Amino acid sequence: MHLGSPHGSGNKREEQEMAGLYYEEFQVGMVFDHATRRTVTEFDNMQFCAMTLNLAPLHLDYEYAKKSIYGQPLVNSLFTLGLVTGICMQDTTQGTTLGNLGFEETKFPGPVFYGDTIRVRTEVLRMRESKSRNDSGIVTFRHQGINQRDEVVVDCIRAGLMLKRSAVEESISA
Repeated sequence: MHLGSPHGSGNKREEQEMAGLYYEEFQVGMVFDHATRRTVTEFDNMQFCAMTLNLAPLHLDYEYAKKSIYGQPLVNSLFTLGLVTGICMQDTTQGTTLGNLGFEETKFPGPVFYGDTIRVRTEVLRMRESKSRNDSGIVTFRHQGINQRDEVVVDCIRAGLMLKRSAVEESISA
């Protein structure tokens, strides 16, 4: 099943308390092409590097970066990962996740430079009931950040603990 944003693309819910989907609403194989895109700026990179104390000259020093294999400053890869996981949450997990359980794998197959516009595709890879909680299940997502040249710049697999709609309904009726 392939979806654009599930909101406004034929995957409407009668009542929508949260923007994200509940555990029961996901299906293995669902694909989301998220509508939100973001052009990365020099300010984004400088601010992120300053906040995280990453002083690598490849990110901050034009003269150093000119002599690198890229010939220009490289956007911090952790900014890119955060951007990709942030963009996807509006359609998938906003308000319905109980927590990010971790990343199984993260790859950065291509660089990101100032002025690159990133879009995100998410696929549901796996689902299972939680073994320790009856109000949630675990959904494993694959997120890909793709630039304006259709090059994948980040590819990660992430597990999220997702709230069940049935748990919300039980708490309302209690």
